Amino acid sequence: MSLPLEDLFNDVIAKSMRGLGISDADLAAKSGISANDIADAKNGKADDRVLRKMAPHLQLDGLALVTMAHNEWRPLAVNLPCLEQFNTAYHDMTVNSYLVWDADTKNAVAFDTGADATPMIEFIQAKGLNLSLIFLTHTHGDHIADLARLSADGAVTVFVHDKEPCAGAKTFALGEAEAWESGGLKIEPRSTWGHSKGGITYVVTGLKQPVAIVGDALFASSMGGGMVSYADALATNRKEIFTLPDNTVICPGHGPMTTVGEEKEHNPFYPEFK
Repeated sequence: MSLPLEDLFNDVIAKSMRGLGISDADLAAKSGISANDIADAKNGKADDRVLRKMAPHLQLDGLALVTMAHNEWRPLAVNLPCLEQFNTAYHDMTVNSYLVWDADTKNAVAFDTGADATPMIEFIQAKGLNLSLIFLTHTHGDHIADLARLSADGAVTVFVHDKEPCAGAKTFALGEAEAWESGGLKIEPRSTWGHSKGGITYVVTGLKQPVAIVGDALFASSMGGGMVSYADALATNRKEIFTLPDNTVICPGHGPMTTVGEEKEHNPFYPEFK
């Protein structure tokens, strides 16, 4: 499926300003541009000069921000066998969930439920798969809305980080749960908190490319808001996602799939890779 980017360039600006605690007046003084220019940028006006002046003071990459403002990039379509993305409507937005499976054993593993697990359940039945495990990236409502139905009221084991316990799921602590296996797949949890208290990225190996299901830690050309800690959201992404091989498929909670290599090149929040 072809999904639009989760964030616009002005969403990136707003997330950075909010996370860094920078006001319009602060940014105007540091960048030498007017408060009106800043207000226009926040409202979606794509002025390259303004964006390039703002970017360094927001710890953003100016070229990537300008490229985003002119809609000049989107990630290449991901077509990886035994990986499926499901996108369902939740109030005024959409949310993703994912299924990976081993082609030989037909063992499948789900990540989050989205707003409605019906498409995933129907896909599992149509493909003759056996849902063996469910993993939660975090427990915000849009990601776990249909957990009881997907897990058949607990018949399928669900795992979540112990900093975000929720009904119907077993908790794990990093360090105790090194990895899980299902068929020929291996699932390794990595801490990417900051957007939520116990945000987890699950790295799946055993397919033709490594896969990282990141929840709301990272989006194509953006990232989740640092609702708990903006600094830690940035730092854990750098440590746990951007150290993965460039061909790793990134499966975000919102928007299209992407890769580590593409995000290094195009994500404004990570200027050090440009």
